[in-house]
Amino acid sequence: QDGDLKFPLESVKKLKELMDGNRHLNPRMMVPMASYSPCQEKHLPEEFRPVCKREDAPMIFRRLSLAAEDDLCEICANAACTICF
Repeated sequence: QDGDLKFPLESVKKLKELMDGNRHLNPRMMVPMASYSPCQEKHLPEEFRPVCKREDAPMIFRRLSLAAEDDLCEICANAACTICF
């Protein structure tokens, strides 16, 4: 979830894979991660397409990608969880 937007966890994990895959490009040709948007990716899950029309899409995608970090359990990824850390 990002604000009032909600997405399936599996789709968010796919988004993270797409965004992480972009990091393996030549560093001189990369766009800074804060402005990167996976909207041009052909494998972007369909539920993210409406986000691509928003001006804040890169930041939404970045926050969702951070929520899917491998080192966080699904419960701990929730900002309301305080006992996990």
